[in-house]
Amino acid sequence: MRLVRFRQPEINFLGTDFNHLFKHSDTMFPAKSFNNVAYNNLPAVNVKEVENAFQIEVAAPGLKKEDFKLSLHESRLTISAKQEENTEEKTEKFSRQEFNYSSFQRTFTLPKNVDGEKIEASYTDGILHVALPKKEELKPAIKEIAVV
Repeated sequence: MRLVRFRQPEINFLGTDFNHLFKHSDTMFPAKSFNNVAYNNLPAVNVKEVENAFQIEVAAPGLKKEDFKLSLHESRLTISAKQEENTEEKTEKFSRQEFNYSSFQRTFTLPKNVDGEKIEASYTDGILHVALPKKEELKPAIKEIAVV
């Protein structure tokens, strides 16, 4: 017996002009700043290797550096962020209070040549920069042995 994915055929009652509005509603009703991540729940990440280090860049606009938490457990680096927003508006006739919570978590397995003691992070212009310096390679000591 095989497991086969079933795909429901699309039925277009309203015409193609309306279908794209519902399929891509995030472009019609864009969310503000960090909440834009709510559709994917994960921000975009770039990872690159340079001569002496690895670099991770996390695109998370609208946050503050206090919103981030980075932790290293064994060889796993976890980057998470949590943002809470509470807005309250009162007038004579009505009261409105809104709560907004956004969070994400990404975990990376680091190579053995990363020096976990020297990891640094900074947050500028909506991008979290994480520098993962490489350990200096231990070269085997060369020792000459005299033949007796």
